[in-house]
Amino acid sequence: MNLTRKVYGYVTRIKGGQTEVLVFRHPIPEAGIQIPKGTVNDAEDTYDAVIREIEEETGLKNFEVENLIAEDYWENDNGAIHNRFFYKIKVSNVPNEWDYEPTGGGDEKGLTFHFFWISSKDEVELIRGHGDYLDLIFI
Repeated sequence: MNLTRKVYGYVTRIKGGQTEVLVFRHPIPEAGIQIPKGTVNDAEDTYDAVIREIEEETGLKNFEVENLIAEDYWENDNGAIHNRFFYKIKVSNVPNEWDYEPTGGGDEKGLTFHFFWISSKDEVELIRGHGDYLDLIFI
């Protein structure tokens, strides 16, 4: 079986005593609303990969990876099997929303993501699979 390792970051902050999670609106409408994520490079540790992906996709630099909250195997719409690693990440002193052009290259080159915060798992509809473990964040 050919597996692709993927890391997902539930970037969290506390605002007004409430937990919020960072999401972004992709400029391609079919790509919907997502959380930061990406592919793990060959021989790269998933912990290091989630740090790299958060920096590349959001522009954030001052954050703390709290822990790995879930790992699973998931079939993508195209039939590819992903070994997914979901991390909880903590930030503070960040804007309520911002636009950022990812620096990782590839399919994201030239795109601009619009980042904002949600305070419940039902506030927006995330693209398939991205909200699978929000219940571990919004307890």
